[in-house]
Order: sequence, then structure tokens, then C-alpha cells
Amino acid sequence: MLLGVNDEFVPAQVLNASFYRDVVAPAVSAWPHRAALLGHGSEVLGYDTFRSTDHGWGLRLQVFVDDPLVAEVRAAVDAALPDSYRGRPVRYGWDDVPVMAHVTVGTLGRWLRAQLGIDPRPALEATDWLLVPQQRLLGVVRGAVYRDDGGELATVRDELAWYPHDVWLWLLACQWRRLAQEEPFAARAAEVGDALGAAVVAARLARELMRIWFLLEREYWPYTKWFGTAFSRLPGTEQVGSVLHRAVTTDDHPSREAALAEAYELTAARFNVSGLTEPLDPRVRSFHARGYLVLEADRFADACRSQITDPRLRALPLVGSVDQFVDGTDVLDAPDRARRLRALFSDSSTRRGRAIQ
Repeated sequence: MLLGVNDEFVPAQVLNASFYRDVVAPAVSAWPHRAALLGHGSEVLGYDTFRSTDHGWGLRLQVFVDDPLVAEVRAAVDAALPDSYRGRPVRYGWDDVPVMAHVTVGTLGRWLRAQLGIDPRPALEATDWLLVPQQRLLGVVRGAVYRDDGGELATVRDELAWYPHDVWLWLLACQWRRLAQEEPFAARAAEVGDALGAAVVAARLARELMRIWFLLEREYWPYTKWFGTAFSRLPGTEQVGSVLHRAVTTDDHPSREAALAEAYELTAARFNVSGLTEPLDPRVRSFHARGYLVLEADRFADACRSQITDPRLRALPLVGSVDQFVDGTDVLDAPDRARRLRALFSDSSTRRGRAIQ
């Protein structure tokens, strides 16, 4: 139900805070519990707007209790739910989702397994980190927590707030490698008159650079709808964002190459500030004798890899996490499918290649 044009928009995190306080909390106050708005949706990321209210948006909460209490607490919640709250229906549906209440009662462990494909407690192994899509991690560490008896939710969110140091370095190495593999391709496509191909490659390179900024700022990137919005809110991205916008919107290849070169150097300089490795020369240079401007991003990949202390991670081929080498929603939004890719990380081969044709 889309809000009327004269209705005031209230973000879902705020709306559900009052819904919990006025309706749900009185019904479950007799039991230790945790209550939150987590998981899917623009509202969990804090990006919901008036437009969001027409589709899958509304009164929604998770209530977590210990397993023996689930049935009793669920019955108490169901009995307490009104037909509407502040003009919004408590029971609603969309697409293939039937009309129903969206206050779920269950255990935190079951919800985490559904959200991430694995219960992260007590700690995730390195490979497990690589198999959890970042959007699913955002569904845990963002959103809003309205009550947290015992602090269990806070502990989980703190543990999942960012990657362990070696995993972080490995992901950065993989991201620099992805950039290195296509750096000269926009110029090569333009050289043979393929304007569309050059523009597509430039857009790919822009995305790879943006992902490096997410990693450097220790922020998970969201799915594509909010990727640019989230990037624009990272500290220090205003200049590089403007340069990348120029790179992907110009029809003139010399201007595009100059913009990409500037973006490479800005990103390399930001990396040097991180102190993760010894500083590297951030200046672009010619690709072999062809004159294409490249950063030679493999230098940065190798520097990151050299700082990894976990021998197993250090030996892995730089294929990346599931977010880096999979581009399909049907995998990235299905943690059980993502976990089927675990065998990819059992091959310790370090073969690599880079086409220059």
C-alpha cells in the first residue's frame, strides 16, 4: 500500500521502533528476547523512501527467543497483533508473498543460518567469510535493534562488522587483480573502433575501482540498486566519484582514458594512506609499448598478498570471494547456493594469466 501523497513518510526503522514499543514489546515482555529489523530490504540499509512503500515495505520485526520459548512467544505475538497500526496494515503481501503478519518469532541461530548460510558463532573460518555475500552480511550488521537481552545480537553484529585482517588483505589482493586483468582493454577496444565495447569496459573498471574503495573504508558493498548510493557516502569519495562519472559518460576515448588514469592514481594514493603495505608508486604508466595508460595494479595485489600470514589464504589463487566472481542474484541472494562454491577454495594452485591480445 503506497502512502498517499499527503502522508508523511516515516522510515521503516523508525516506524517499527514504535510498533515494537507499542504493540510487540507488551506482548513479549514476560520473556527474555531480542527484537530487531534485520535481513532484506532497502529499509534495513536505511535507504527507504516514499517510493519504497508500494512494495514489500511496512510493519516488520524479528523476535528472537530460546528454542523452548518459540511456540509460546509466537502465540502471544499473534494474539496481540492488531489489524493496522498508524494507518498501515499489520498483515500484507506482495508478488508471491501471501497476505500475512511479518513479525517472526524464532531462534537467533536459525535466522542466522537462513540469512548467511551458516551460524557464525563462535567464529567463521576464512573460507566461510569468502562464501557469505556482502549484502547478506549487511542484513545482519545494519538495520535496527530494539531490544537485546543478554547482548547476543550485539556480539554477533560486532563479530561480523568486518573481515578478519588476513581475509581483508586477500580480498584486496583479489580486487586489485581484477582491475589489473582489464586495465588496457578499454583503450584496445577504442583503438579498433569499438566505442560500445570501450564504454562497457570502462564501466567495469569503474566498478572494480569503487569496490576497492569499499574495501579500504571497511564497508560491505550492497547489491546493485544501492551500490552507487553507498559509494557516494563513503568518506573521501567525492573527487574520485566525479572522475569516474566522467569516465563512464564521455564518448571521447582520450577523455575517458585520462579520467580512468586519474581515478587509478586517486585510488592508489588512498591505498597508500591505509598503511596496509609499504607505499607503492601511484602513478600510471604505459602498457608495454602500446601507450595505453595503466596502473599495473598487479603490483598492489602482490603487495597485499605478501602481508597475509595465513598460509592457506596466501596460497589460494586470487579468484576472489563470492561477491567478486559471481554476478547473479540467484546466487548472491541464496546463501545455500553460495556455499556450494566451497570447493573452489580447495585448489591451492596459484596459476594466473593476463591476456594482452
